[in-house]
Amino acid sequence: MKIYKYPPKDVWAEIVERPRLDLTRLNETVAGVLADVKARGDEAVKEYELKFDKARLDSLAVSEAEMDEAEKLVSNELRDAIILAHHNIKVFHISQRFVGQKVKTQEGVVCWQKSVAIERVGLYIPGGTAPLFSTVLMLATPAKIAGCREIVLCTPPNSEGKVHPAILVAARIAGVSKIFKAGGVQAIGAMAYGTESVPKVFKIFGPGNQYVMAAKQQVTLDEVAIDMPAGPSEVCVIADEKANAEFVAADLLSQAEHGIDSQVLLITTAENKLKEIAEEVERQLEQLPRKEMAAKALENSRYVLVRSLDEAIALSNAYAPEHLILQTEDYQQLAEKVVNAGSVFLGKFACESAGDYASGTNHTLPTHGYATAYNGVNLDSYCRKITFQHLTEDGIRQIGKAVELMADAEQLHAHKNAMSVRIRSIQNKE
Repeated sequence: MKIYKYPPKDVWAEIVERPRLDLTRLNETVAGVLADVKARGDEAVKEYELKFDKARLDSLAVSEAEMDEAEKLVSNELRDAIILAHHNIKVFHISQRFVGQKVKTQEGVVCWQKSVAIERVGLYIPGGTAPLFSTVLMLATPAKIAGCREIVLCTPPNSEGKVHPAILVAARIAGVSKIFKAGGVQAIGAMAYGTESVPKVFKIFGPGNQYVMAAKQQVTLDEVAIDMPAGPSEVCVIADEKANAEFVAADLLSQAEHGIDSQVLLITTAENKLKEIAEEVERQLEQLPRKEMAAKALENSRYVLVRSLDEAIALSNAYAPEHLILQTEDYQQLAEKVVNAGSVFLGKFACESAGDYASGTNHTLPTHGYATAYNGVNLDSYCRKITFQHLTEDGIRQIGKAVELMADAEQLHAHKNAMSVRIRSIQNKE
Protein backbone atom coordinates (compact mmCIF):
# COMPACT_ATOMS: atom_id res chain seq x y z
CA MET A 1 0.00 0.00 0.00
CA LYS A 2 1.44 3.36 -1.03
CA ILE A 3 0.56 6.47 1.00
CA TYR A 4 0.31 9.96 -0.48
CA LYS A 5 -0.03 13.00 1.77
CA TYR A 6 -1.41 16.17 0.22
CA PRO A 7 -0.24 15.25 -3.30
CA PRO A 8 -0.06 18.10 -5.85
CA LYS A 9 -2.15 17.71 -9.00
CA ASP A 10 0.84 16.75 -11.11
CA VAL A 11 1.05 13.54 -9.02
CA TRP A 12 -2.61 12.61 -9.55
CA ALA A 13 -1.85 10.77 -12.81
CA GLU A 14 0.39 8.42 -10.84
CA ILE A 15 -2.27 7.90 -8.16
CA VAL A 16 -5.05 7.00 -10.59
CA GLU A 17 -2.92 4.70 -12.74
CA ARG A 18 -3.99 1.06 -12.79
CA PRO A 19 -1.63 -1.91 -12.78
CA ARG A 20 -0.56 -2.62 -16.36
CA LEU A 21 0.46 -5.88 -17.97
CA ASP A 22 2.22 -6.62 -21.24
CA LEU A 23 -0.65 -8.11 -23.20
CA THR A 24 1.19 -8.82 -26.45
CA ARG A 25 1.71 -12.52 -25.83
CA LEU A 26 -1.68 -12.83 -24.11
CA ASN A 27 -3.48 -11.41 -27.15
CA GLU A 28 -1.64 -13.81 -29.44
CA THR A 29 -2.67 -16.76 -27.27
CA VAL A 30 -6.28 -15.58 -27.16
CA ALA A 31 -6.41 -15.09 -30.94
CA GLY A 32 -5.14 -18.64 -31.46
CA VAL A 33 -7.78 -20.17 -29.20
CA LEU A 34 -10.57 -18.12 -30.79
CA ALA A 35 -9.52 -19.16 -34.29
CA ASP A 36 -9.41 -22.80 -33.24
CA VAL A 37 -12.89 -22.66 -31.70
CA LYS A 38 -14.22 -20.92 -34.80
CA ALA A 39 -12.77 -23.65 -37.01
CA ARG A 40 -13.46 -26.78 -34.96
CA GLY A 41 -16.41 -25.90 -32.73
CA ASP A 42 -17.36 -28.31 -29.94
CA GLU A 43 -14.28 -30.47 -30.44
CA ALA A 44 -11.95 -27.52 -29.76
CA VAL A 45 -13.97 -26.33 -26.75
CA LYS A 46 -13.81 -29.81 -25.18
CA GLU A 47 -10.07 -30.02 -25.73
CA TYR A 48 -9.51 -26.65 -24.04
CA GLU A 49 -11.77 -27.67 -21.17
CA LEU A 50 -9.59 -30.73 -20.64
CA LYS A 51 -6.44 -28.61 -20.88
CA PHE A 52 -7.45 -25.66 -18.69
CA ASP A 53 -10.20 -26.95 -16.39
CA LYS A 54 -9.08 -30.61 -16.30
CA ALA A 55 -12.63 -31.61 -17.24
CA ARG A 56 -13.25 -34.46 -19.71
CA LEU A 57 -16.68 -33.71 -21.21
CA ASP A 58 -18.94 -35.90 -23.31
CA SER A 59 -21.40 -33.03 -23.72
CA LEU A 60 -21.08 -29.27 -23.26
CA ALA A 61 -24.74 -28.77 -22.39
CA VAL A 62 -25.97 -28.92 -18.79
CA SER A 63 -28.83 -31.41 -18.63
CA GLU A 64 -32.18 -31.07 -16.86
CA ALA A 65 -31.08 -33.90 -14.56
CA GLU A 66 -28.05 -31.83 -13.53
CA MET A 67 -30.31 -28.83 -12.93
CA ASP A 68 -32.57 -30.92 -10.71
CA GLU A 69 -29.58 -32.34 -8.85
CA ALA A 70 -28.32 -28.82 -8.16
CA GLU A 71 -31.62 -27.93 -6.48
CA LYS A 72 -30.96 -30.63 -3.88
CA LEU A 73 -27.40 -29.49 -3.23
CA VAL A 74 -28.21 -25.86 -2.41
CA SER A 75 -29.49 -25.17 1.09
CA ASN A 76 -32.92 -23.67 1.60
CA GLU A 77 -31.31 -20.64 3.27
CA LEU A 78 -29.09 -19.92 0.28
CA ARG A 79 -31.94 -20.50 -2.14
CA ASP A 80 -34.09 -18.02 -0.21
CA ALA A 81 -31.25 -15.49 -0.31
CA ILE A 82 -30.96 -15.94 -4.09
CA ILE A 83 -34.72 -15.47 -4.46
CA LEU A 84 -34.61 -12.28 -2.35
CA ALA A 85 -31.74 -10.87 -4.41
CA HIS A 86 -33.50 -11.81 -7.67
CA HIS A 87 -36.66 -10.02 -6.53
CA ASN A 88 -34.79 -6.79 -5.75
CA ILE A 89 -32.79 -6.89 -8.97
CA LYS A 90 -36.01 -7.51 -10.90
CA VAL A 91 -37.87 -4.64 -9.23
CA PHE A 92 -35.03 -2.19 -9.89
CA HIS A 93 -34.57 -3.16 -13.53
CA ILE A 94 -38.30 -3.21 -14.32
CA SER A 95 -38.31 0.47 -13.34
CA GLN A 96 -35.92 1.13 -16.25
CA ARG A 97 -38.38 0.13 -18.98
CA PHE A 98 -38.39 2.57 -21.87
CA VAL A 99 -41.62 4.35 -22.76
CA GLY A 100 -41.40 5.94 -26.21
CA GLN A 101 -43.58 8.74 -27.45
CA LYS A 102 -44.40 10.09 -30.89
CA VAL A 103 -42.98 13.55 -31.55
CA LYS A 104 -44.22 15.93 -34.24
CA THR A 105 -41.10 17.80 -35.42
CA GLN A 106 -43.00 19.65 -38.16
CA GLU A 107 -46.56 19.57 -39.44
CA GLY A 108 -46.83 16.21 -41.21
CA VAL A 109 -43.56 14.84 -39.80
CA VAL A 110 -43.81 12.40 -36.89
CA CYS A 111 -40.84 10.54 -35.35
CA TRP A 112 -40.60 8.00 -32.56
CA GLN A 113 -38.48 5.26 -30.99
CA LYS A 114 -39.29 1.68 -30.11
CA SER A 115 -37.24 -0.42 -27.70
CA VAL A 116 -36.63 -3.94 -29.05
CA ALA A 117 -34.84 -6.69 -27.13
CA ILE A 118 -31.70 -8.32 -28.50
CA GLU A 119 -32.94 -11.73 -29.59
CA ARG A 120 -30.05 -13.89 -28.36
CA VAL A 121 -27.56 -12.90 -25.66
CA GLY A 122 -24.63 -14.76 -24.12
CA LEU A 123 -23.67 -14.57 -20.45
CA TYR A 124 -20.22 -15.51 -19.18
CA ILE A 125 -20.06 -16.50 -15.51
CA PRO A 126 -16.57 -17.02 -14.02
CA GLY A 127 -16.03 -20.05 -11.84
CA GLY A 128 -12.32 -19.89 -11.12
CA THR A 129 -11.37 -18.34 -7.78
CA ALA A 130 -15.06 -18.02 -6.83
CA PRO A 131 -18.36 -19.31 -8.31
CA LEU A 132 -20.07 -16.00 -9.11
CA PHE A 133 -23.69 -17.11 -9.03
CA SER A 134 -24.67 -13.54 -8.11
CA THR A 135 -23.53 -12.49 -11.58
CA VAL A 136 -26.06 -14.92 -13.06
CA LEU A 137 -28.82 -12.88 -11.40
CA MET A 138 -27.28 -9.57 -12.47
CA LEU A 139 -27.06 -10.57 -16.13
CA ALA A 140 -29.99 -12.91 -16.69
CA THR A 141 -32.65 -10.97 -14.78
CA PRO A 142 -32.59 -7.83 -16.96
CA ALA A 143 -32.23 -10.00 -20.07
CA LYS A 144 -35.46 -11.76 -19.16
CA ILE A 145 -37.24 -8.49 -18.36
CA ALA A 146 -36.08 -6.99 -21.66
CA GLY A 147 -37.59 -9.92 -23.53
CA CYS A 148 -34.48 -11.56 -24.97
CA ARG A 149 -35.74 -14.66 -26.79
CA GLU A 150 -32.75 -16.82 -25.89
CA ILE A 151 -30.39 -16.41 -22.92
CA VAL A 152 -27.27 -18.56 -23.28
CA LEU A 153 -24.93 -19.05 -20.32
CA CYS A 154 -21.38 -20.41 -20.32
CA THR A 155 -19.44 -21.20 -17.15
CA PRO A 156 -16.42 -23.43 -16.45
CA PRO A 157 -17.03 -26.81 -14.82
CA ASN A 158 -14.87 -28.36 -12.11
CA SER A 159 -12.49 -31.24 -12.86
CA GLU A 160 -15.40 -33.68 -12.51
CA GLY A 161 -17.32 -31.86 -15.24
CA LYS A 162 -19.85 -30.36 -12.81
CA VAL A 163 -21.06 -26.76 -12.64
CA HIS A 164 -21.37 -25.22 -9.17
CA PRO A 165 -24.97 -25.94 -8.04
CA ALA A 166 -25.65 -22.35 -6.89
CA ILE A 167 -24.91 -21.14 -10.43
CA LEU A 168 -27.46 -23.59 -11.82
CA VAL A 169 -30.10 -22.70 -9.21
CA ALA A 170 -29.63 -18.97 -9.87
CA ALA A 171 -29.85 -19.60 -13.62
CA ARG A 172 -33.16 -21.43 -13.27
CA ILE A 173 -34.60 -18.72 -11.02
CA ALA A 174 -33.51 -15.95 -13.39
CA GLY A 175 -34.81 -17.67 -16.53
CA VAL A 176 -31.68 -18.74 -18.43
CA SER A 177 -32.53 -20.73 -21.58
CA LYS A 178 -29.42 -22.87 -22.09
CA ILE A 179 -26.31 -23.55 -19.99
CA PHE A 180 -22.99 -24.87 -21.26
CA LYS A 181 -19.86 -26.14 -19.54
CA ALA A 182 -17.24 -23.89 -21.03
CA GLY A 183 -14.90 -21.37 -19.48
CA GLY A 184 -12.29 -18.84 -20.48
CA VAL A 185 -11.48 -17.87 -24.04
CA GLN A 186 -13.12 -20.99 -25.47
CA ALA A 187 -16.47 -19.98 -23.96
CA ILE A 188 -16.29 -16.50 -25.48
CA GLY A 189 -15.38 -18.00 -28.85
CA ALA A 190 -18.21 -20.53 -28.68
CA MET A 191 -20.80 -17.81 -28.03
CA ALA A 192 -19.29 -15.42 -30.58
CA TYR A 193 -19.06 -17.86 -33.49
CA GLY A 194 -21.45 -20.62 -32.53
CA THR A 195 -20.60 -24.33 -32.37
CA GLU A 196 -22.56 -27.54 -32.91
CA SER A 197 -23.92 -27.14 -29.36
CA VAL A 198 -23.57 -23.47 -28.40
CA PRO A 199 -25.73 -20.98 -30.30
CA LYS A 200 -24.10 -17.91 -31.81
CA VAL A 201 -25.23 -14.87 -29.84
CA PHE A 202 -25.49 -11.21 -30.78
CA LYS A 203 -24.05 -9.71 -27.59
CA ILE A 204 -21.85 -11.11 -24.83
CA PHE A 205 -22.04 -10.02 -21.20
CA GLY A 206 -20.03 -10.83 -18.12
CA PRO A 207 -16.77 -10.39 -16.21
CA GLY A 208 -13.67 -12.54 -16.33
CA ASN A 209 -9.90 -12.62 -16.08
CA GLN A 210 -7.52 -10.89 -18.48
CA TYR A 211 -7.86 -13.70 -21.04
CA VAL A 212 -11.65 -13.45 -21.05
CA MET A 213 -11.51 -9.66 -21.33
CA ALA A 214 -9.07 -9.87 -24.24
CA ALA A 215 -11.29 -12.47 -25.93
CA LYS A 216 -14.37 -10.28 -25.57
CA GLN A 217 -12.58 -7.33 -27.11
CA GLN A 218 -11.25 -9.43 -30.00
CA VAL A 219 -14.61 -10.95 -30.93
CA THR A 220 -16.14 -7.48 -31.27
CA LEU A 221 -14.31 -7.43 -34.62
CA ASP A 222 -16.53 -10.32 -35.73
CA GLU A 223 -19.96 -8.67 -35.54
CA VAL A 224 -20.54 -9.58 -31.88
CA ALA A 225 -21.24 -6.81 -29.39
CA ILE A 226 -20.04 -6.87 -25.78
CA ASP A 227 -21.37 -5.18 -22.67
CA MET A 228 -18.25 -3.06 -22.05
CA PRO A 229 -14.47 -3.20 -21.99
CA ALA A 230 -13.27 -3.97 -18.49
CA GLY A 231 -10.32 -4.81 -16.32
CA PRO A 232 -9.73 -5.93 -12.73
CA SER A 233 -12.28 -4.88 -10.11
CA GLU A 234 -11.72 -1.76 -8.00
CA VAL A 235 -13.16 0.48 -5.28
CA CYS A 236 -12.59 4.04 -4.11
CA VAL A 237 -13.61 5.06 -0.60
CA ILE A 238 -13.86 8.70 0.44
CA ALA A 239 -13.79 9.04 4.22
CA ASP A 240 -13.93 12.06 6.51
CA GLU A 241 -12.96 12.34 10.18
CA LYS A 242 -16.30 10.84 11.27
CA ALA A 243 -15.97 7.70 9.12
CA ASN A 244 -16.17 4.29 10.77
CA ALA A 245 -12.66 2.84 10.35
CA GLU A 246 -13.85 -0.75 10.80
CA PHE A 247 -16.45 -0.32 8.06
CA VAL A 248 -13.98 1.37 5.68
CA ALA A 249 -11.35 -1.33 6.20
CA ALA A 250 -13.94 -4.04 5.56
CA ASP A 251 -14.98 -2.32 2.33
CA LEU A 252 -11.40 -2.04 1.12
CA LEU A 253 -10.71 -5.69 1.86
CA SER A 254 -13.96 -6.92 0.31
CA GLN A 255 -12.67 -5.49 -2.94
CA ALA A 256 -9.07 -6.63 -2.49
CA GLU A 257 -10.13 -10.28 -2.11
CA HIS A 258 -11.48 -10.35 -5.69
CA GLY A 259 -8.02 -11.04 -7.10
CA ILE A 260 -4.37 -10.11 -7.00
CA ASP A 261 -4.90 -7.51 -9.75
CA SER A 262 -7.75 -5.76 -7.95
CA GLN A 263 -7.14 -2.24 -6.67
CA VAL A 264 -8.42 -0.14 -3.78
CA LEU A 265 -8.08 3.61 -3.31
CA LEU A 266 -8.74 5.37 -0.01
CA ILE A 267 -9.09 9.15 -0.03
CA THR A 268 -9.48 10.88 3.34
CA THR A 269 -9.37 14.38 4.76
CA ALA A 270 -8.20 13.25 8.23
CA GLU A 271 -4.64 12.03 8.88
CA ASN A 272 -5.60 10.29 12.13
CA LYS A 273 -8.38 8.44 10.24
CA LEU A 274 -5.91 7.30 7.59
CA LYS A 275 -3.72 5.75 10.29
CA GLU A 276 -6.72 4.19 12.03
CA ILE A 277 -8.03 2.66 8.81
CA ALA A 278 -4.59 1.32 7.84
CA GLU A 279 -4.27 -0.42 11.20
CA GLU A 280 -7.78 -1.84 10.90
CA VAL A 281 -7.03 -3.17 7.43
CA GLU A 282 -4.02 -5.07 8.79
CA ARG A 283 -6.08 -6.48 11.65
CA GLN A 284 -8.94 -7.67 9.44
CA LEU A 285 -6.58 -8.97 6.76
CA GLU A 286 -5.16 -11.54 9.16
CA GLN A 287 -8.62 -13.07 9.59
CA LEU A 288 -9.39 -13.57 5.89
CA PRO A 289 -9.29 -17.02 4.26
CA ARG A 290 -8.21 -15.27 1.03
CA LYS A 291 -5.55 -13.33 2.93
CA GLU A 292 -2.71 -13.88 0.46
CA MET A 293 -4.78 -12.77 -2.52
CA ALA A 294 -6.06 -9.65 -0.72
CA ALA A 295 -2.54 -8.78 0.49
CA LYS A 296 -1.24 -8.98 -3.07
CA ALA A 297 -4.02 -6.67 -4.28
CA LEU A 298 -3.18 -4.16 -1.54
CA GLU A 299 0.28 -3.82 -3.07
CA ASN A 300 -1.40 -2.13 -6.06
CA SER A 301 -3.44 0.15 -3.82
CA ARG A 302 -3.14 3.67 -2.44
CA TYR A 303 -4.10 5.72 0.61
CA VAL A 304 -4.35 9.44 -0.12
CA LEU A 305 -4.62 12.31 2.37
CA VAL A 306 -6.18 15.46 0.91
CA ARG A 307 -7.07 18.88 2.29
CA SER A 308 -10.80 18.96 1.53
CA LEU A 309 -13.74 16.89 0.38
CA ASP A 310 -13.86 18.96 -2.81
CA GLU A 311 -10.32 17.81 -3.54
CA ALA A 312 -11.31 14.24 -2.63
CA ILE A 313 -14.19 14.13 -5.08
CA ALA A 314 -12.08 15.74 -7.80
CA LEU A 315 -9.46 13.01 -7.37
CA SER A 316 -12.18 10.34 -7.39
CA ASN A 317 -13.61 11.75 -10.62
CA ALA A 318 -10.12 11.61 -12.14
CA TYR A 319 -9.84 7.97 -11.04
CA ALA A 320 -13.36 7.07 -12.35
CA PRO A 321 -13.82 4.08 -10.02
CA GLU A 322 -15.97 1.05 -10.67
CA HIS A 323 -17.33 1.36 -7.11
CA LEU A 324 -17.35 4.59 -5.10
CA ILE A 325 -18.21 4.60 -1.39
CA LEU A 326 -18.90 7.95 0.28
CA GLN A 327 -18.44 7.49 4.03
CA THR A 328 -18.81 11.14 4.93
CA GLU A 329 -21.23 13.21 6.98
CA ASP A 330 -22.41 15.19 3.95
CA TYR A 331 -22.57 12.31 1.50
CA GLN A 332 -25.71 13.69 -0.16
CA GLN A 333 -24.01 16.95 -1.15
CA LEU A 334 -20.86 15.10 -2.18
CA ALA A 335 -22.89 12.69 -4.31
CA GLU A 336 -24.10 15.61 -6.43
CA LYS A 337 -20.48 16.22 -7.47
CA VAL A 338 -19.87 12.67 -8.72
CA VAL A 339 -19.17 12.73 -12.45
CA ASN A 340 -17.28 9.50 -13.13
CA ALA A 341 -18.20 6.28 -11.30
CA GLY A 342 -19.83 2.95 -12.04
CA SER A 343 -21.94 2.63 -8.88
CA VAL A 344 -22.04 4.88 -5.81
CA PHE A 345 -22.71 3.82 -2.20
CA LEU A 346 -23.89 6.54 0.17
CA GLY A 347 -23.34 6.59 3.92
CA LYS A 348 -21.72 4.22 6.35
CA PHE A 349 -24.26 1.41 5.97
CA ALA A 350 -24.16 1.24 2.16
CA CYS A 351 -21.37 -1.30 1.70
CA GLU A 352 -20.33 -2.42 -1.76
CA SER A 353 -21.43 -5.95 -0.84
CA ALA A 354 -25.06 -4.77 -0.81
CA GLY A 355 -24.82 -3.77 -4.46
CA ASP A 356 -22.81 -6.85 -5.33
CA TYR A 357 -25.62 -9.10 -4.15
CA ALA A 358 -29.04 -7.94 -3.11
CA SER A 359 -29.88 -4.22 -3.04
CA GLY A 360 -31.15 -4.41 -6.63
CA THR A 361 -28.57 -2.39 -8.58
CA ASN A 362 -26.40 -4.17 -11.12
CA HIS A 363 -22.86 -5.12 -10.18
CA THR A 364 -21.56 -5.51 -13.74
CA LEU A 365 -19.76 -2.19 -14.01
CA PRO A 366 -17.06 -0.37 -16.00
CA THR A 367 -13.55 -0.68 -14.57
CA HIS A 368 -10.05 0.54 -15.47
CA GLY A 369 -11.25 4.13 -15.88
CA TYR A 370 -13.95 3.26 -18.42
CA ALA A 371 -16.54 4.86 -16.12
CA THR A 372 -15.62 8.12 -17.87
CA ALA A 373 -17.52 6.86 -20.92
CA TYR A 374 -19.50 3.72 -20.00
CA ASN A 375 -22.28 2.92 -17.58
CA GLY A 376 -22.90 -0.40 -15.89
CA VAL A 377 -25.22 -3.06 -17.24
CA ASN A 378 -28.88 -2.03 -17.14
CA LEU A 379 -32.09 -2.87 -18.98
CA ASP A 380 -31.07 -0.81 -22.01
CA SER A 381 -27.96 -2.98 -22.37
CA TYR A 382 -30.26 -5.75 -23.67
CA CYS A 383 -32.26 -3.58 -26.05
CA ARG A 384 -31.90 -1.61 -29.23
CA LYS A 385 -33.76 1.57 -29.98
CA ILE A 386 -35.28 1.50 -33.47
CA THR A 387 -36.41 4.84 -34.83
CA PHE A 388 -39.54 5.32 -36.93
CA GLN A 389 -40.83 8.26 -38.92
CA HIS A 390 -43.94 9.01 -40.93
CA LEU A 391 -44.34 11.85 -43.42
CA THR A 392 -47.48 13.13 -45.08
CA GLU A 393 -47.78 15.54 -48.02
CA ASP A 394 -47.70 18.38 -45.50
CA GLY A 395 -44.46 16.97 -44.16
CA ILE A 396 -42.90 17.02 -47.63
CA ARG A 397 -43.97 20.65 -48.01
CA GLN A 398 -42.35 21.50 -44.66
CA ILE A 399 -38.94 19.85 -45.04
CA GLY A 400 -38.67 18.87 -48.73
CA LYS A 401 -36.80 21.94 -49.94
CA ALA A 402 -34.33 21.76 -47.04
CA VAL A 403 -33.61 18.12 -47.84
CA GLU A 404 -33.00 18.93 -51.53
CA LEU A 405 -30.62 21.77 -50.67
CA MET A 406 -28.64 19.73 -48.14
CA ALA A 407 -28.36 16.67 -50.43
CA ASP A 408 -27.24 18.88 -53.32
CA ALA A 409 -24.60 20.57 -51.13
CA GLU A 410 -23.21 17.14 -50.21
CA GLN A 411 -23.26 16.15 -53.91
CA LEU A 412 -25.52 13.21 -53.19
CA HIS A 413 -27.79 13.66 -56.17
CA ALA A 414 -29.75 10.42 -55.79
CA HIS A 415 -30.62 11.53 -52.26
CA LYS A 416 -31.90 14.82 -53.65
CA ASN A 417 -33.88 13.06 -56.35
CA ALA A 418 -35.63 10.77 -53.82
CA MET A 419 -37.17 13.92 -52.34
CA SER A 420 -37.58 15.76 -55.62
CA VAL A 421 -39.79 13.08 -57.17
CA ARG A 422 -42.12 13.34 -54.18
CA ILE A 423 -42.26 17.11 -54.35
CA ARG A 424 -43.13 16.94 -58.06
CA SER A 425 -45.79 14.30 -57.38
CA ILE A 426 -47.52 16.62 -54.93
CA GLN A 427 -47.13 19.67 -57.21
CA ASN A 428 -48.66 17.77 -60.15
CA LYS A 429 -51.80 17.11 -58.11
CA GLU A 430 -52.24 20.74 -57.10
